[in-house]
Amino acid sequence: MDDIKEKKREIRNGIIGKIGKYGEKERAEKMEVLKERLFSFANFQEAKIAFLPSARENEMDVKGIIKQSLSLNKIVVLPSFQTVKKDIILMKLDNPETELIQGPFGNMEPDPQKCKVVPIDSIDIAVIPGLAFDEKGGRLGTGKGYFDLFIPKLPITARKVSLAFEDQMIQQVPMESHDKYIDIIITEKRIIYKI
Repeated sequence: MDDIKEKKREIRNGIIGKIGKYGEKERAEKMEVLKERLFSFANFQEAKIAFLPSARENEMDVKGIIKQSLSLNKIVVLPSFQTVKKDIILMKLDNPETELIQGPFGNMEPDPQKCKVVPIDSIDIAVIPGLAFDEKGGRLGTGKGYFDLFIPKLPITARKVSLAFEDQMIQQVPMESHDKYIDIIITEKRIIYKI
């Protein structure tokens, strides 16, 4: 068990080091390709209600995806992290310029004074953040465990998708019993369906 935790820590540090070396231009170009791939992905096009992450430290920044989703009249739902209960409350975002506040992990999240709670069973597609992924749908997050608790609560019909740079793909994510898999990974070069 401690060996797995140590391996996960090493992987996290390695990935953070790799993607941390991207220049601003390279990162922006890769994000633009990922955004185009996501918006041309049939499951995303068909989705009316999309759960999107708000970037936490070392995770992919999806501001452009949020804005474009809103412009396409999708209902955009973002997480509000509840640290006491270790839970995620889903909130509908209409205006990212006026409805976001600083969250507990350095992320921007919906202001509960301005945004409405959305039931989890209404989600059509969920974009799940992470640091490392494998071709079997294995996902390694930041280690706080919020999304491992969140994923099983999603409706069975909701696609669980992650966006990743190719540098975030590894041979095998060390998975423990509490770790959850995702269905699809979209990188700047390919779309990977869980095998």
